Amino acid sequence: MADSTVRAMVASDADRVLAIYQAGLDAGNASFETTTPTWAAFDVAKLPEHRFVAVDGDDTLLGWIAVSPTSNRAVYAGVVEHSVYVDPAAQGRGVARLLLQTLIASTEAAGIWTIQSGVFPENTASLALHQRAGFRVIGVRERVGRHHGRWRDVVLLERRSPAIT
Repeated sequence: MADSTVRAMVASDADRVLAIYQAGLDAGNASFETTTPTWAAFDVAKLPEHRFVAVDGDDTLLGWIAVSPTSNRAVYAGVVEHSVYVDPAAQGRGVARLLLQTLIASTEAAGIWTIQSGVFPENTASLALHQRAGFRVIGVRERVGRHHGRWRDVVLLERRSPAIT
């Protein structure tokens, strides 16, 4: 995406980040969640040094990516779970790829060796994006949760850093 850049997410991005998040939830294949958290809850849950937004030339926020720790146990300090969301109007333009590339570089520079995610199998665009970025399917949790009254499977993905051994 030649007309997009990535920068660190800042508090003034909150409204737009949460609006894009809600649009993803409303589409039905992004998460078991149905409403976004407050900014305060989002802020507490995401690691501050690995939050990014993609913006266009006018600084319009097109998408975001962030990670959460998977555990507070020291042995899992190098393992995070990520989320990536793109404004529906910006989908298909490489925004998610740009965000994911930035996140991979950021986490590897910080010594994080595994990024993981759970994706609904119906979200084929996300699955393809992740596989192109070096993620592999490690399994499927079948009927793991109910979403809008029906059981949903979740495909578990992970990317192990080849730079951190």
